[in-house]
Parts: sequence; structure tokens; C-alpha cells
Amino acid sequence: MKKIVIEQLEQRGITVDDIALIVFDLQKSYYPGLEKEVCLEAIDAVLEKREVQYAVLTGLALDVLAEQDLLPEPISTIIKMDESLYGIDEILALAITNIYGTIGITSFGYLDKMKIGLIGRLDSSLGYVNTFADDIVAAIASAAAAKIAHNQKGNGKYHH
Repeated sequence: MKKIVIEQLEQRGITVDDIALIVFDLQKSYYPGLEKEVCLEAIDAVLEKREVQYAVLTGLALDVLAEQDLLPEPISTIIKMDESLYGIDEILALAITNIYGTIGITSFGYLDKMKIGLIGRLDSSLGYVNTFADDIVAAIASAAAAKIAHNQKGNGKYHH
């Protein structure tokens, strides 16, 4: 199932490497010596979780269906326009961030506001519907960053 999730992310222009850059950016000032490999391992662990897989698949499917005008109105237009009061995209993303506690939620809020890296590119891409995709990327990055924080011990070493 994780392989299918990664393939569907890649079909939307989302790579694990791009998500790792966001995780690294979130954690680099807290953990000197942080390596990209640690970020990739954390993302891999997040993507192993079935509830994450279901949230990703659901969100991406809704973006694709909206893009293809296959959802009924008015929901199709609401998703395509990424209406600010819709909020279901954030709620779906919070299902991912909740896995590692409140640190994931606060990181998600920051990323949702700041639109760092791939998140900003997805949010502003013309011709594509990424209403759920940008929040899914922010949620995966936030959960992975939270996993790193939870695994970090006071001695500056990472424990996997």
C-alpha cells in the first residue's frame, strides 16, 4: 500500500525528497548535524501507517476528481477554488499530524501558513487542483518532523 501511495504522490509531482527538504527545514535549527537521511527515514515511518495512507489516497483522489469535474456541484467548485472556509482539507491533514501529538499539529499550522518549498508550489500551481495535496504534504512533513523530535534524546543523538 505504501508503494501505491508514493506512486500517487509522484503522479501529482510530489516526491519524498521534496518532503524531506521541508522536514529538514523544520528541524535543522533544533538538531545540529541533522542529515537528510534521518528526514527520509521519518517520512518512511509516517507513510507506513495505514491511517496516513488512507488520508493521502482520499485527499489526492478528491483533488483529481475536482480537477476532472467529476464531483457534484457545489463541492467541485468549492474544492477547485480552495475556499477558505471549506477546511475539510486541513481536517484530513490533521488526521496525519495527530499521529505524533501536538508538535505535529503546531508544525502543520506553521507550514500551512508559510507555504514552504513544495507546499507553496502546490498551493499556487495553475491548472491543477491541489486543495488537499498541499495540506497532505504539510501534514506528512509535520508528522515526520514530530517523529524526529520524539526520537531525539537530550544527548544530541538520534534514536531510530
